[in-house]
Amino acid sequence: MASEYWIVSVPGDKTPVQAFENLNNQTSKQQNLSMNWKFSIPDLKVGTLDQLVGLSDDLGKLDTYVEGVTRKIAVYLREILEAEREKVVENLQANNMDLASYITKYQWDMAKYPLKQSLRNLAEIIGKQIGQIDTDLKVKSQAYNNLKGSLQSLEKKQTGSLITRNLADIVKKEHFILDSEYLVTLVVVIPKANFNDWKLRYEKLTDMVVPRSSSLIFEDQEHGLFTVSLFNKVVDEFKHHCRENRFVVRDFTYNESELDAGRSQLTKLATDKKKQFGPLVRWIKVNFSEAFTAWIHVKALRVFVESVLRYGLPVNFQAILMHPNKKSMKRLREVLNNMYAHLDSSGSSNSKNSDALDMPGMTFGQSDYYPYVFYKVDIEMVEPSKI
Repeated sequence: MASEYWIVSVPGDKTPVQAFENLNNQTSKQQNLSMNWKFSIPDLKVGTLDQLVGLSDDLGKLDTYVEGVTRKIAVYLREILEAEREKVVENLQANNMDLASYITKYQWDMAKYPLKQSLRNLAEIIGKQIGQIDTDLKVKSQAYNNLKGSLQSLEKKQTGSLITRNLADIVKKEHFILDSEYLVTLVVVIPKANFNDWKLRYEKLTDMVVPRSSSLIFEDQEHGLFTVSLFNKVVDEFKHHCRENRFVVRDFTYNESELDAGRSQLTKLATDKKKQFGPLVRWIKVNFSEAFTAWIHVKALRVFVESVLRYGLPVNFQAILMHPNKKSMKRLREVLNNMYAHLDSSGSSNSKNSDALDMPGMTFGQSDYYPYVFYKVDIEMVEPSKI
């Protein structure tokens, strides 16, 4: 199902209902070019023409900002769902409805955005609301990402190459000479192709290497992990000769309490991540709904302001939500342009003809100018290819 909707506004003719029926007959009933719904906008405070002109530009910026935050929340939800990304769409709702249902049944929320407020105040209320959500998202996402990053770093060390991975789950106490004043046990990573070289050479790399002290304690597809015991005083020389032969001595000292602490840290991070995940998803779902509904209210404000600027006073227009048939968008545009060409000849045939017009508040200079008020709404919050 196509995710693109159009909000258009046309003069109310004798009555707004008649304007809707006329458009619906031409685009839906006769030609099946779109599905149409009345887009309910209440009687808002008009203010002065100068106020409307200034507000028109500001609402355009607010529209872009609120949409950006809304999409940012959706993308972050997809990111944290990880293996369950296919569930992202079902979790993106507005007022407990899927987005298509919300927009087709849209009603102005008078509790959040009281009609007694001026248009400017309503825009500021939405701006502050979304600004707070944006700030909170940054704080919450940073905290969760830091935790997730630390956990991933530890997990990577559990499973990566023997050259870098954590050895806590590989080595055992019996592999090491402990509590000796003179002797120490090293762990050395050897490429599989060099196993024989190691066995032939390790005792001769320096003096004071304990004969037959090397054992293979673990191997993966590329490397093996060997222990070797030698006197403390020759450790540096032994490491030097290992480097010359491309034997990698791990910087590792067996310490049971430190190994236990490392295991505990991994468990703690995994537990903390699980604890934060549920509340974070709930916060995202609630605030995505807040942001999306605010965005549609900004669209309503823009339609109202632009309609008054275009069609004048007294306020008499009909806002209509259209869901175009994806294969018929070009034909739908032609029908609408023909129906409303009389409103403004500059936009009747091709939006490019309007480039020369640039009146403040009228958005004439935009490439999507038409003789009727028009705004596009794409409710696809996350690209399907990225789910």
